[in-house]
Amino acid sequence: MAEWDNRGVWRSCAIALGSNLGDSLTTLENALKTLAQTPGIVLQAVSSWYLTKAVGPPQPDYLNGCALLGVQMSPEALLETLLAIEAKFGRVRREPWGPRTLDLDLLLFDDLILETQSLQIPHPRMNERAFVLVPLAEIAPDWVEPVSGHAIAQLVQAVDCSGVHRL
Repeated sequence: MAEWDNRGVWRSCAIALGSNLGDSLTTLENALKTLAQTPGIVLQAVSSWYLTKAVGPPQPDYLNGCALLGVQMSPEALLETLLAIEAKFGRVRREPWGPRTLDLDLLLFDDLILETQSLQIPHPRMNERAFVLVPLAEIAPDWVEPVSGHAIAQLVQAVDCSGVHRL
């Protein structure tokens, strides 16, 4: 990938946050504070928190939400930042879709479509996941997901939202 020129350029990003181990609400709130204190990141909007059924192996329900960020960094640098924050809050990757103290997923980065070995934007499964689309639609209903060409408000209508409950 070419050198990312981010000098003075703010990019709009959407991330998903989730937790189902420990004090999830406190973890999620503190992760947002950490993001807001990170150089090159401005926290622009945060959704409500939602209680959602877990996907994958048997495990506790999740608390999920989304946030909109302004960033002055490349997508790869943002991913590294998100992974470092997960680690700070005790994230351990034991099994795919397993329980976790904190999950931070990069969903959208402006209207960028990107696929590398370590990163795919838009997030490859976001359009199938009510636990992502419901909170994202709350704060960014008009954001157009660049692969489908549909706004988030349209995408959320196409998924079963019955397992997503606002706190």
